[in-house]
Amino acid sequence: MARLTASVPPWTTIVPVLAVLALPLVWGRDSDPVLVVLVTALLAGAVLAAVHHAEVVAHRVGEPFGSLVLAVAVTIIEVGLIVTLMVAGGPETATLARDTVFAAVMITCNGIVGLSLLAGAVRYGLVSFNAEGSGAALATVVTLATFTLVFPTFTTSRPGPEFSSAQLAFAALASLVLYGMFVITQTVRHRDFFLPEPVTVRPGTAPEDEDGHVAPPSTRTALFSLALLLVSLVAVVGLAKVESPAIEDAVAAAGFPQSFVGVVIALLVLLPETLSAARAALQNRLQVSLNLAFGSAMASIGLTIPTIAVASLWIDTRLILGLGPTQMILLALTVVVGVLTVVPGRSTRLQGGVHLVILAAFLFLAVAP
Repeated sequence: MARLTASVPPWTTIVPVLAVLALPLVWGRDSDPVLVVLVTALLAGAVLAAVHHAEVVAHRVGEPFGSLVLAVAVTIIEVGLIVTLMVAGGPETATLARDTVFAAVMITCNGIVGLSLLAGAVRYGLVSFNAEGSGAALATVVTLATFTLVFPTFTTSRPGPEFSSAQLAFAALASLVLYGMFVITQTVRHRDFFLPEPVTVRPGTAPEDEDGHVAPPSTRTALFSLALLLVSLVAVVGLAKVESPAIEDAVAAAGFPQSFVGVVIALLVLLPETLSAARAALQNRLQVSLNLAFGSAMASIGLTIPTIAVASLWIDTRLILGLGPTQMILLALTVVVGVLTVVPGRSTRLQGGVHLVILAAFLFLAVAP
């Protein structure tokens, strides 16, 4: 997690307010190049502001609560984007939830993990982390992904790779239970499994607290950031609704499959968190990076699928969750490599490179299936 000061940068206050004020002005208007650029800029700024304020709140409550706050904030953004695009897109968005959640899993478990391992290993040679906590997180991610993305391909109650209503309800409930159990394990029962190793303070640097950060912000600053976080999330969901036709048109114009829209959403919402994880790795706090990566993957499945399951009651479209053969191979490869990475509790730049190559393969096959 980035080093945070007690002050809030002015742009993180101004951008969310501007984004919310712009909503009624751009809502329902026909898209033109100038409007698309403006909305895109406000949307990107609102996402960055949301994650910044989540970091401030997270820094106030400390690790591992900090990683949890970031993961939940990012997932709220993701769910908002998925639901708004599904409502606007109709039957053509039947696979959007699957594509977005799978892309989030691949980006977090290969992109964020790989970048963090590589960045930390390049700077420090050999990086270490808590294998017990990271292993428990990876096991939960794998179980959630199998329940929600693999099982629908093989069930027979419905034609095609989708759940029946009862199966979807079970998957949603199981996802919430698993995610809740992990949160309790991470924050209550075995919090020490997810804490980074102490960082030595160099002469002339700011004093750090027990989690290796600079002194946390005041309660007033944290509450202010919490309010701006809520404003930012409202702006993101609203502007995503406005921007959805432009996203789909851009994907179609590039000649990419419609499923690539899900990849775009995942890349958008996970970019700020990726930067936070990379900064933590460069501070030799790899455990924080892995908490962010696996926590985001877990929240993406454990919170998105139940929400989409409820939303499907009024969204008039099919909900296809089952992965195809290529996607399942990529998921299986990610699981095997992830286990081999986590078990030793330490890593070199090679493991980071392997994960990043798997991510590159996923992106390439998403464009050229």
